[in-house]
Amino acid sequence: MRSLPGKPRYRFSGHILSPARRTLVRDGRELPLIPRCFDLLVLLIERRDEAVSRIDILDSVWSDVVVSDGALSQAVRTLRRTLGDDSREPTFIRTMPRHGYRFVFDDVVEEPDMGPLEPARATPEEPDANASFDKALEALLDPKSDNGEAGDDRRRQAAEALHELGTAKALERLDSREGQAVALAYLRETRWDVPAAGPVPLLGRRGWLTAAATLFLLRIRRAAGLARRRWMAAAAGGAAAGAIAGFVGSLVLRFGPGSTADNGVLAVLPLLGMVVGGIAAAGVGAGLAAAEAAFRAQRRLALAVAGASSGLAVGAAAHLVGRLVLEGLFGRDLSPLAGAVEGLVLGGAVGLGYGLATPTAEGGMATPHGLDRARVALLTGLACAFGAGILGWSGRALGALSLDFMAQSFPGSQVGLGPLARLLGEQEPGTVTKVAISVFEGLMFGSGLSAGLTKRPR
Repeated sequence: MRSLPGKPRYRFSGHILSPARRTLVRDGRELPLIPRCFDLLVLLIERRDEAVSRIDILDSVWSDVVVSDGALSQAVRTLRRTLGDDSREPTFIRTMPRHGYRFVFDDVVEEPDMGPLEPARATPEEPDANASFDKALEALLDPKSDNGEAGDDRRRQAAEALHELGTAKALERLDSREGQAVALAYLRETRWDVPAAGPVPLLGRRGWLTAAATLFLLRIRRAAGLARRRWMAAAAGGAAAGAIAGFVGSLVLRFGPGSTADNGVLAVLPLLGMVVGGIAAAGVGAGLAAAEAAFRAQRRLALAVAGASSGLAVGAAAHLVGRLVLEGLFGRDLSPLAGAVEGLVLGGAVGLGYGLATPTAEGGMATPHGLDRARVALLTGLACAFGAGILGWSGRALGALSLDFMAQSFPGSQVGLGPLARLLGEQEPGTVTKVAISVFEGLMFGSGLSAGLTKRPR
C-alpha cells in the first residue's frame, strides 16, 4: 500500500471507514459509533502494522480526559460488537496481553476519500429480535452475575444489547421484575456507550434509590485508582500554593512598613501555608475527584455540591480541632477562626469554577494540556478568589486573618497584618486589607488545587 494525498478512507471486509466524514459503513449501511470509539478504530487501523499500547491509546483517544482501563476495555468491546468480531477468535481487533491492542485484518485497502460512499440498502428485519431481547434481559437480571469482574462484564454487555434493541422497551419490561434496581443502574451506565440508546430516568421508578447507589458504586469502583491519584495530586497542588502564598506573606510581614518580625517568619509562614493548603486541598480535592468519577450527567452541579460539602466538612473539623487545642493550651476564645462557613463557600466556589472551566460531555476526569491547563487553573482560582473576597468583605477569617487574630490574642507577638495594611493605605487591617488578602488566598488555593487535580497520571 502506498501513501495517498489527502486523508484516505479504508475498505476492509465489506466495511468503509471514512475518518474525514467520521462515518463507518458496512454493506451500504451506516454503523453508528460514539466519538471515542470511532477515534479508537481510526487509530488502530492507521497503526495496523503495530500493536498499540494502552498508554498510547489513552493519550491519543482520551487526550483531554483521564479514564480507567475499564473505559478502554468497554470501547474495544463496543467496536467488536459493531464489527461483528469475537474476542476469542478475533478477525479485526486482537488483545495483546499486558500491552494493548492491534488491528489484525490483513486486507485493508487505502483509497482517496472521494465521491459518495456506497448507497444505503434496506436492512432486513432480524427474525429473532424478540428472542435476542429476552436473552439479554434475563442476562441483565441474572443474580449469578452479581459477583466479580466477569459478572460485571456480562451485565454490561446485556445492557448494551438491550439499548440497541430498544431502551424504552427494556424499561417497560423491567417494571416489577426482581433485580430491577441493579438492572436500571447498568442501563443508565451503558447508555453513554450505545449511540441509539434512549434516556434512562431513575427518579420516580421503583427502587430508584437503590439504583442510584448501585450506579455510584459501579463508577467509583472502576475509577477508584484514578480518583485516589487525583486526590493526592490535588493535595500536593494545594500544599505548593499554600507554601508560595505563605512565602509572599512572610516577605511582606518581614520587610513591610513598621514590621517587627524577625527572619524566622520567612521559614515558618511558608511551612504553615503548605500544611494548611495541603489539608484543605486534600479535603476539597477528594470530593471533586469522587464527583468526577461518579457523575456524568449534571457534572457541574455535582462538582459544586461535592466541593461545598467536602469544604464544609474540612472547615468544620479543622475549626473544632484548632479551637480545642488552642483553647485547651492557652485558655483563649478563638471562635473567630476559619471554619465550616468558610470551607463551604471556598469549596463550592472551587467546584463550580472547575466545573465551568472543564466541560466534558462524555465522562472521564478532565486533563487539559499546556495553556488550557493554565486557563483552567486561572479560572478556578478566580472563582475561588471571588468567594474568598465575599468572605473577607463580610468579616470572615481565612488563613492570614485567622493568624492575625491569634497574633492579637497573644501580647508580644511579632506576627500581624499591620505591615500589609500600611502598604494598602490603612493604619490597621480594615476592609481593604481583609478583602485583598482573602482574594489572594482564594486565588492561590483554587489555582493550586486545580493545577494538581488536572495533572495527568501515568
